[in-house]
Amino acid sequence: MDIADSVLELIGNTPMVRLRQVGAELACPVVAKLETTNPGGSSKDRPALWMIDEAERTGELKPGGTIVEPTSGNTGIGLAIVAAQRGYSCIFVVTDKVAPEKVDLLRAYGAEVVVCPGAVAPEDPQSYYSTAERLVAQTPNAFRPNQYGNPANPAAHVESTGPEIWRQTDGRVTHFVAGAGTGGTLTGVGEYLKSRNSAIQIVAADPEGSVYSGGSGRPYLVEGVGEDFWPSTYDPGVVDRVIAVSDQDSFLTARLVTEREGLLIGGSGGTAVAAGLELAAGLTADDLVVVLIPDSGRGYLSRVFNDEWMAGYGFLTAPGTVIADVLAAKQPDTPPLLYVQPDDRVREVVELMHKHDVSQLPVAKGEMPLAAAEVVGSIDELRIMEAAFTRPEVLDHSVEEVMSPKMPTIGIGQTVELAVQLLDLAPALLVLDGGRPRTVVARADLLAFLSLDAPEGIGGIR
Repeated sequence: MDIADSVLELIGNTPMVRLRQVGAELACPVVAKLETTNPGGSSKDRPALWMIDEAERTGELKPGGTIVEPTSGNTGIGLAIVAAQRGYSCIFVVTDKVAPEKVDLLRAYGAEVVVCPGAVAPEDPQSYYSTAERLVAQTPNAFRPNQYGNPANPAAHVESTGPEIWRQTDGRVTHFVAGAGTGGTLTGVGEYLKSRNSAIQIVAADPEGSVYSGGSGRPYLVEGVGEDFWPSTYDPGVVDRVIAVSDQDSFLTARLVTEREGLLIGGSGGTAVAAGLELAAGLTADDLVVVLIPDSGRGYLSRVFNDEWMAGYGFLTAPGTVIADVLAAKQPDTPPLLYVQPDDRVREVVELMHKHDVSQLPVAKGEMPLAAAEVVGSIDELRIMEAAFTRPEVLDHSVEEVMSPKMPTIGIGQTVELAVQLLDLAPALLVLDGGRPRTVVARADLLAFLSLDAPEGIGGIR
């Protein structure tokens, strides 16, 4: 009978399909390697199995041990599947940008999940890397696979994914595109394919802001790809080109592929397809682009495929009059966001407010363009006045000591009606555009807009 002995035998041998709809205008065919059919739903099942096999072989992982790993979710799921078959416990550390359904899924497999802030440096004690190291030290008989430094990670793709792609395309593949996360997929597949044909191009699809495409690794919203450090599992000598893709292009491409191709893919799959389509636009019918789809969109239903979440970050535009119209009426060319850092002096903030005639400012860490996760609070004239009246010395203190909670946010494509509702509870809103803070809209701005000769009933307000 054709029956697998265990779920682990179902890992690999994933299918490929041509993207006929989204690539219809291109001469070069673009095909997707669907890692979604692995039992854990992602490409991470492959290195998960290879890393555990190697740890058992070397004695690093002993019977009854506990697997501890920082993960964006998919590696954890792969490890949890192996652990279920072999009797190990699991503790996984994730950042707060991981979709809640992924956290629930890890727990469904019986794992313990620890959630850490994503907008901190790797060396920060709160980071998910540091937290994982601490848990390894505290947990008896613990083993950390360390997907970012474990050679079994790329080896899994040398031994399985690369040969599958070569066989399925009958050696015709000319370009391979995958997201750059740990780099294991790119390195392993690239190593194998180049061993068969050195002319094959290996292309990394990377979120804007990640180190692979020249950024600092500052927060972006797409999950599972990009990094803020250079993993040893990534071999830059194998990668021929890096294509940076914005959060907006990643998410909208994921939705487009889902709607047009009938393939439910995640945000990182959108990153890879967006890069693949950009690449294929400059190629011919003699070329063949293979794009690796790392996981399904089922783990992102509350985010990428949730219209409210997408609109809240400024990725979608609602019908009717929206915040973009308010900004256009206020000032056609919106100046860069005015904000202050947590360690700025309060006295400097007062001077800045007077200079620009504003009464409240966001407080954020980092340089422009900011990510939404880097906004840590707000500061306003009333708060400063009350503090300075009783303690004049507060003017020489840091902003962090007197700041208020973060302003409510609104997407640039959300309605004026929603803005009116939010401004009933707060004096100002932080506008997000493409997932990034763009400007601040205050009550006075909205009142000025509504006083214009606008049609009656604008934004649902009469």
